[in-house]
Amino acid sequence: MNSHVETVTGRLAIEDLGKTMMHEHFIFGYPGFEGDVTLGCYDREEALRVGIEVCEKLQQFGVNTVVDPTPNDCGRDPEMLKEISLRTGMNIICASGYYYEGEGAPAYFKARVGLSNAEEEIYEMFYKEVTDGIAGTGIKPGVIKVGSSRGVITEYEQMFFRQAARIQKETGIPIMTHTQEGTMGIEQIELLLAHGADPAKVVIGHMDGTTNIRDHLSVLERGVTIGFDRFGLEGLVGTPRDEERKSTLLGLLAMGYEEQIILSHDTVNYWRGRPLPESDFMKRILQKWHVGHLFEKVIPELQQSGVTDRTLNQIFTGNPSRVFMGKAISVKPL
Repeated sequence: MNSHVETVTGRLAIEDLGKTMMHEHFIFGYPGFEGDVTLGCYDREEALRVGIEVCEKLQQFGVNTVVDPTPNDCGRDPEMLKEISLRTGMNIICASGYYYEGEGAPAYFKARVGLSNAEEEIYEMFYKEVTDGIAGTGIKPGVIKVGSSRGVITEYEQMFFRQAARIQKETGIPIMTHTQEGTMGIEQIELLLAHGADPAKVVIGHMDGTTNIRDHLSVLERGVTIGFDRFGLEGLVGTPRDEERKSTLLGLLAMGYEEQIILSHDTVNYWRGRPLPESDFMKRILQKWHVGHLFEKVIPELQQSGVTDRTLNQIFTGNPSRVFMGKAISVKPL
């Protein structure tokens, strides 16, 4: 089992992670933002200001660590994350990885499939970043991020899944995934396990995109952790309402799965490229999507429904530590 995790400021003992948000994006851009720099320039000072503000708000709720699983092709900026961390004292963990094909897939590795051994190059990229650091910064990722499309893991996406499992076998780094609308969770874990991944070190993300509890149980039965990590995001990219998420979550907690669930928001706090349109519709639909939402609204409602402080501590402190440690759990039979 691992004893340390890589943060943007260096190695941290897993026992010092503390209360952890497992899925928030300080900075994010959909691939292609690089071509819109004339009207969507990167304001580093504003990104820094926003990042500090986010950390200070989370610290008010006792949060010690944030995992920012922004993939390589989505505007990842580990040096900015390091500055935010140094300014605030927040532990920040960044990622190495690539986004799913539907909203990512720049032509780069697609083109290289026909020119070279693209999958081996993906492995080399992951391995170099995990062992030596990102682009000469010396900053090492603490997780590998991969994703799949709605209802399918494409051939393009499968390359990244296979090599993420290979890297994990060699280095012990945890894997975090993106599911689209909560689909393909079971297919993701079966693909990863087929290539040697350790389920104790895998988080299947955005499983709260589905409210079908059977989907959750089939994934949990494999011994992985699942993410109810889009609280506050309702009605966009196929997301359900928080009330539906909460109902499904309470059902799983009642069945005893508190050791395999993490909670977060998947917020984007600074957009690479142009910001989202500030229409009345967007303001209304995104009004809950901020890093305080779980603590200000959702957790009090969970507590009113009988969720104990012990369970919440397990979710926010125990489970992140267990994932980074790679500690297996006793799987409950379906």
